Amino acid sequence: MPGTEPGKDAVPNDWRMARELWPFMLASAVGLVPFTIYSTFLVPIAGVAEGSVAALGQLRGLGGLAALAVGTALAPFIDRVRKERAAAAGLVVLAVSAALGAGGEFLLLAAFCLLVGGGTAVLNPALTAAAADRFSSEAAAGRAATLITATQSFTALLAAPLVALPAMVWGWQGDLWAVTALCSGLALYFLLRLGRRAPGGPHGDEATHQDRPGYLASFRLLAGLPGVISLLCVAMLRTAAFMGYLAYLAAFYDERFGLNPSTFALVWTLSGASFFVGNLLAGRLLSADRHTASTDRLMTIALFVALVALVGVFLSRSLYVALPLTAMIGVGHATVAACVTTSLVRRCGNLRGTALSINAAGMSFGVFLGAGAGGIGLAAGGYPGTAAALGGLTLVALVFARLAGRSAATAGK
Repeated sequence: MPGTEPGKDAVPNDWRMARELWPFMLASAVGLVPFTIYSTFLVPIAGVAEGSVAALGQLRGLGGLAALAVGTALAPFIDRVRKERAAAAGLVVLAVSAALGAGGEFLLLAAFCLLVGGGTAVLNPALTAAAADRFSSEAAAGRAATLITATQSFTALLAAPLVALPAMVWGWQGDLWAVTALCSGLALYFLLRLGRRAPGGPHGDEATHQDRPGYLASFRLLAGLPGVISLLCVAMLRTAAFMGYLAYLAAFYDERFGLNPSTFALVWTLSGASFFVGNLLAGRLLSADRHTASTDRLMTIALFVALVALVGVFLSRSLYVALPLTAMIGVGHATVAACVTTSLVRRCGNLRGTALSINAAGMSFGVFLGAGAGGIGLAAGGYPGTAAALGGLTLVALVFARLAGRSAATAGK
């Protein structure tokens, strides 16, 4: 195992790490599928449930609320149990939720949304922390964590067509049953195989319970780590700005440039591909960097680029200007996401599971914050108002990024 080989402080190449981490990467991809199915087939699902599209769409918000509540409440427990077992528990919850959702009734779909939100709130931080724990050096641990997030962004890019194709054969309910089977199989694999393997990192599960802080102490210790609170604020605000921007992007391209949904799909692909490439390359760059100050500098630069590009998109009158700016936003936000994940993994040590769980919960809140702020800006001042609202969130994130950098620099003296 890469993390256990003596003298191997250098970061393994991506293919070698992927061979070690493929169960975690596969599970992280599967975790995105249930809500992708729900969003892709919202209209036929509403027909089966005999409810309106608006009502069924609002149920999706329950997942975000559940993720916020569960991710925050259970954050310290991610570091107090074997992370593979926590991931298996999350997969079991997703399997149950998909089986319930396949029933198609309104109440079952409400339960589906709640359980998917709660299940992913446990699954994603557990997978990210477990992947990081399997490597001994901080650089390799950070790279392992960003490979998980890059897998998620790649899945988000491809998930819609991947669930649409098999649905032509067995329908959206068949997709959900397939998710149930896949999640169940992965959960069993995590319990029977990965659970027997000792992680190789210094912050793995071989630590004794005496070395682990209590529930409330975990929050206090995390808050005391230099720059961690600022990093969590950066992640929440960045997510709010980016998801708020995505929420109104299709309407903007339609109104400003007359792009119909079919044509806009190409713009969406451009944005998703830019985010994936940015996340992948930033993670690779950061894996070679052992200096936290450099990571904070890159995060600051990426936020500034994202801020300028976001304002530029909503003010642009030329499609040929808007398209490269759209790509720049994706790359900028992906770089910030990689910087935050890498920094949390490096700074938090045996509290990294707690930190990543709270980070995921904060980003869930950011989705709601961004959609609301963008809508208020749009109502108040059109798309320039949206640019001002979301740009303001990015600007505040930039301030927190600087605070995170200064905290790290002060702690290093």
